[in-house]
Amino acid sequence: MDWDAPALTSFVADLSFRHLCCYGAGIAGNAFAFVLFVSPLPTFKRIVRNGSTEQFSCTPYIYSLLNCLICMWYGLPFVSYGVVLVATVNSIGAVFQLAYTAVFIAFADAKQRLKVSALLAAVFLVFGLIVFVSLALLDHKARQVFVGYLSVASLVCMFASPMSINLVIRTKSVEYMPFYLSLSMFLMSASFVIYGVLLGDGFIYIPNGIGTILGIVQLLLYAYIRKGSSEEAKLPLLITHT
Repeated sequence: MDWDAPALTSFVADLSFRHLCCYGAGIAGNAFAFVLFVSPLPTFKRIVRNGSTEQFSCTPYIYSLLNCLICMWYGLPFVSYGVVLVATVNSIGAVFQLAYTAVFIAFADAKQRLKVSALLAAVFLVFGLIVFVSLALLDHKARQVFVGYLSVASLVCMFASPMSINLVIRTKSVEYMPFYLSLSMFLMSASFVIYGVLLGDGFIYIPNGIGTILGIVQLLLYAYIRKGSSEEAKLPLLITHT
């Protein structure tokens, strides 16, 4: 194909604009994800202050840690090229989830400590197995597909776990689904949908598309419940055993 100077200039400009939009969306996704990562801090401050985990559960943070580790691995050059912002957001997320889990173990009773420690060991064992299989047994293209499907499954399971939605419907209260937390989840997912679409990476935009839809559902549910209730939304707590 022959290019004249104006056409080439226009093509380069369009490519640069697409590149800028892509990374702008990825950086926005990282920022919104950070809001989600720090949202449990009030709960863990309470645990430290009271010196007890009370009836709180650490299971969501264990599962989130595994999800972050898998998605971080997908974003690294060992597996995928050009999706570094997936690696950055999930590496930060993994640090937060690991820190929350460590605090929980420090203040849990002996039975809980043993259970959570075993789950944590299982997470690292599974992740280590994924890394070994993908590096030792697969070439780069097959590795990306293998880890990509695992990341999609992990993200879909995380997004599709409607624990807070069930609590809101059952209690008719938005205490466990604060507005800004739900909004951040929606904006994070939407940002990574744009990032994935611009990169042409279905392993990014498909699960985040599901997360975007569920984020919209949460916001609509919040508006519906909030309309019929006068209570103020509180800071998020860990979901307790029911």
